[in-house]
Amino acid sequence: MSPSEKTNKYSELSQKYGDPWIWGIYIMLIIISIIESYSASSREIAAQGLYVPIIKQCIFLGIGALIVFVLQRYDYNRQRFLYLMIPGLAVFTVFSLIYVMFFGEVINGARRAMTIIPGLLTLQPAELAKLSIVTLLSYIFAKSQKNQDISNAGLIWAAVCVGFYGALMIKSGLTNTLLLIAISGSMLLIGGAKLKKIGILMVFFGIMMGFLFIIKSNNDKKAEVMQEMQVDVRDAGGVVEVTSSGDGKGLVERDATWKNRLKRWWNSDSLVHDPITPKNQQEMFSRMAQAHGGVVGKGIGKSRECSRLPLAFSDYIFSIIVEETGLVGGIFVLLLYLSLLGRAAMIVRRSKRVLPSLLIIGMASFITFQALFHMAINVGVFPVSGQPLPLISKGGTSIIVISVAFGVMLSVSRTISNYGNKKNKAEETPIIEGLDAVNPTEIPAKNVWK
Repeated sequence: MSPSEKTNKYSELSQKYGDPWIWGIYIMLIIISIIESYSASSREIAAQGLYVPIIKQCIFLGIGALIVFVLQRYDYNRQRFLYLMIPGLAVFTVFSLIYVMFFGEVINGARRAMTIIPGLLTLQPAELAKLSIVTLLSYIFAKSQKNQDISNAGLIWAAVCVGFYGALMIKSGLTNTLLLIAISGSMLLIGGAKLKKIGILMVFFGIMMGFLFIIKSNNDKKAEVMQEMQVDVRDAGGVVEVTSSGDGKGLVERDATWKNRLKRWWNSDSLVHDPITPKNQQEMFSRMAQAHGGVVGKGIGKSRECSRLPLAFSDYIFSIIVEETGLVGGIFVLLLYLSLLGRAAMIVRRSKRVLPSLLIIGMASFITFQALFHMAINVGVFPVSGQPLPLISKGGTSIIVISVAFGVMLSVSRTISNYGNKKNKAEETPIIEGLDAVNPTEIPAKNVWK
């Protein structure tokens, strides 16, 4: 097949199904997910049976694949889609975050989830918030374009949205708030904001996080004093009634947890000399798994640490991947996520409008940054915190949300690839008033799709 025939074939596939490179990355991540999630499920297998964990994972992956296929066929230009993905998703996310803050189930010492179907399905709104912030910021930055820059009003609205979401998520995990800030920063760059404005906004986010942390620290100290008073009354023979909702018993205050994790992370070099304790077992077994893997790994299904490492199938699945496939496998997984971000950047070059550019780069940034955070936590670069590896870790909410993100990227890429196609001129189709701003990063180039 000649180069021109290959280019034509590639263009036909892109116009019909979306970017083939994104499809390839998505399929490869699914294959890795099925293999490694089963391999890392020793604890679940012991409790639930041999095939139950992998069946659950495959069901969620199947639902996710159906979502991807449907969304990639749906034009992002349609008002029904935009209303559902922007205001509709935002309202549902905020309601879910508020509900979980007061009535959610406690997972690993924090309120993180709400039960949809008892025993079968739970929802973690923090995952929805990452998807929602991308669509919200895409709308705000597209609406506030001014002379190929983002207006001050747009920056203020963006800061309010990120700050509000961050405040609602502060109890569910510090890395979730940091992830929102990283996503917003990448979208600011594509939106054409000047570096000075980006710097000012990042400083504001830093001050906001410090302010929230101080408030929460004071509240936690007050709660600790109240608990001590209750213990004193109980010891004196008094009767104290302690109420809790859901699994609220034993709820651990996150302020103390964060401080201890940061302290252990700062002194992580001493782990090699420390005994294994319940407090450091995640770091210890994670490091052991990676060291055991070496360069080429011990082979699929031959993990030694998966039965000892807590949350090996979710928060620490990258350590199991490195143990079984070695440094080579770990680098390969890392390159898959980085390739996704690079491919999104190439697609942005062909977009005439800023809205699809922000949607696709926002979704790719969300997935890639979350993967980088997960890997950084596993290798000890970041302090311990729960963050799933996109599409590979177990977790129904995470898989569904990531699948929606892939579906949106494929929808946008399919629309952009139809430039010049007389049968499909979706990019020239009018959309909601005010959302047709020109993409400031457009770089028309021949053979960009090769």
